[in-house]
Amino acid sequence: MEPGLGPAPSRAPGHNWTQVEVFILQGFSDHPELWLPLLGCFLALYGLALAGNAVILVLISCSASLRSPMYFFLFNLASMDVICTSSVVPKTLVGLVSETENTISFPGCMAQLFFLAWSGSAELLLLAVMAYDRYVAICHPLHYSSIMSLQLCGVLAAAVWTICAVNASVHTGLMARLSFCGPNIISHFFCEIPPLLLLSCSPTLINSIMTVLADIFYGVINFMFTLGSYGFIITSILRIRSAEGKRRAFSTCSSHLLVVTFYYSAVFGAYINPGSNYNPERNKLFAVMYTMLGPALNPLIYSLRNTEVKQALRRLFNLCRC
Repeated sequence: MEPGLGPAPSRAPGHNWTQVEVFILQGFSDHPELWLPLLGCFLALYGLALAGNAVILVLISCSASLRSPMYFFLFNLASMDVICTSSVVPKTLVGLVSETENTISFPGCMAQLFFLAWSGSAELLLLAVMAYDRYVAICHPLHYSSIMSLQLCGVLAAAVWTICAVNASVHTGLMARLSFCGPNIISHFFCEIPPLLLLSCSPTLINSIMTVLADIFYGVINFMFTLGSYGFIITSILRIRSAEGKRRAFSTCSSHLLVVTFYYSAVFGAYINPGSNYNPERNKLFAVMYTMLGPALNPLIYSLRNTEVKQALRRLFNLCRC
């Protein structure tokens, strides 16, 4: 999700401009004294994200007890987390340990932009699908199996991946057509649409319009759908008379609710702030949350708060020890 920006300042006609072939990722070079703590923190988060999501993928693939629609969508979420964090963190780690400037080629920058936009937008859309799954499970339990059929789950997952791949392709294609002929320093630790538009020396109005449309779809319509699903879920839980019934119903969606709250808080904190313009330092902080901390915490949230996942994990450990 990217905020819309106005057209870039026009360059004086008649000048010869050289197309930028390499960008410099500013990263955290403004705080050289923090490079070692940041390196250790980012390396730990990346390792935790890869290991945790790999375990989730293996568990769901190998455990017969984890074949419900909820775990099918969790499998997709774990895949998106791996793509998201792997498109950003390795280059960030290189920049922290490098004694020279952290550079990225123009094609490499466009590739990073595509995979990050693809996985990031897909995660937002999938969270809405997972909220709908929890809505059906809690509000219509008797019809859950017939509504959330294998065919529907497959169609929903394929639609999420396809829609978001198209979205990422549009943004990447529009960015690749722009001319970059002035400063080449990106005020971020990865290639992102707002700082790239600020560096363009050609009109960016179309890019800005498309980012606003993406914001409306992912940040407004998609968020309202997710919020509405949980509104119905909470209303249904409150109607349950027994305390045990309420606890069991809430436990089936608490993990997903935590992930939704964390992810949207990070994204909104980075991009939805009408009172100010693009703020690199603020965006770096929230970007760490949704590209590193989120993918690292998601497997822990779903495993520690889910009895079926913990049981499958014990069986996997026992099998490995044999």
